[in-house]
Amino acid sequence: MRKVKLFIAISLNGKIAKPDGSVDWLESIPNPGEIDHGYSDFYKSIDTTIQGNTTYKQIISWGIDFPYSDKKNFVFTRDKHSVDTEQVTFIADNHLDFVKRLKAAEGQDIWLIGGGQLNTMLLNEKLVDEIQVFVMPIVLTEGIELFENLPKETNLALIETKTYATGAVELKYKVL
Repeated sequence: MRKVKLFIAISLNGKIAKPDGSVDWLESIPNPGEIDHGYSDFYKSIDTTIQGNTTYKQIISWGIDFPYSDKKNFVFTRDKHSVDTEQVTFIADNHLDFVKRLKAAEGQDIWLIGGGQLNTMLLNEKLVDEIQVFVMPIVLTEGIELFENLPKETNLALIETKTYATGAVELKYKVL
């Protein structure tokens, strides 16, 4: 069975984005060696992404080509009038059943890109298998939490830790 993996950067105080959804704070962290924090290897291990509609809108606002066009991409929304694009399919209902079917289908792993509400919904339903979080050396005064809207208490098993010259610390957990 395929795994759903949350691969994401957070501030030291658990924010994944500023209140407006921007992640430009990541660019303020010095990275003279252009370390990718394992992103390339992770990206090769997945063939599907799922993300919330707010996260999707933030990504397309960057004014670049859609960065995951070589993957199957699903955007979870409540808007039943969203129109699929060449790069993404919108899922407007039965989100949990859809993820269960994705996990049971053939293929590589699935990247849960975020955001905080979707992270919580899938974690609460025990549909997230691994959490690979990169704690970045920055404190944000306000923003979107890694898990919004009161996640259920969930035990994790630490699989791996790494530190990087950028000051980032990687924590990889299996969800129990």
